[in-house]
Amino acid sequence: MTTERPAIAHPLPDELVELIAGRFRALGDPTRIRLVEQLREGEATVGELTDVTGTTAQNASKHLLLLLHAGIVARRRDGNFVRYRIADPAVLELCEIVCGSLRREVAELANAISE
Repeated sequence: MTTERPAIAHPLPDELVELIAGRFRALGDPTRIRLVEQLREGEATVGELTDVTGTTAQNASKHLLLLLHAGIVARRRDGNFVRYRIADPAVLELCEIVCGSLRREVAELANAISE
């Protein structure tokens, strides 16, 4: 099922360029990418995320706060815990596009090396 995206005027307005750059900066860290990848599976607490990403709770919380401010993740209180989830599914689509592109690039490089 494909969702229609609204048309965006080009050239992009400066305000939009700044927002886009902020979103990419938020994703520009390996720990934050690992957190987003883990949240692909569904909601998780900081403790659950530290178990699977191998980082400390303090470090994960710092990165999650940045992702929250960028609009990439959302959170909700669940008793004594805070559960994080993906707020913008488009970020997962972006990750798929980048991964697919990298797979093709690696395959082409491997073919070039083996020739």
